[in-house]
Amino acid sequence: MAPPSSFEYAGDISAAEAWERLEANPKAQLVDVRTAAEWNFVGLPDISSLGRQVHCVEWQAFPTGARNPGFVIEAGQALNDKDAPVLLLCRSGARSRAAAIALTEAGFSQAFNIAGGFEGDTDEESHRGNRNGWKAANLPWRQG
Repeated sequence: MAPPSSFEYAGDISAAEAWERLEANPKAQLVDVRTAAEWNFVGLPDISSLGRQVHCVEWQAFPTGARNPGFVIEAGQALNDKDAPVLLLCRSGARSRAAAIALTEAGFSQAFNIAGGFEGDTDEESHRGNRNGWKAANLPWRQG
């Protein structure tokens, strides 16, 4: 199956670009689509300094990996403006890309995927958090 075209969502941005958009536009929203286990044990972005909170809406359930059939409805309830930028984040950028496509199909005009996600791609030692993503960009985050 061919990868989706960039017309199916607003596009990919880096974690640093996501932070810049959040800083520049008070309407921009951050949605973390990882699982509750990841939020609790790996950590969450912290955008409280911008006067906002991260919206946590699972794209897939843990531990089955089954897609959350209510994702679009749950995300829509958290987001109140379909024309505001929506920045979607997962571990490495795959689930958040699928979520960006789903929100675009639901009428959100600016659904962006944060490529590299929260933890980023693995490095030479198969560790995440060093190469790219939210943590590697030294953006604010908290654990627990």
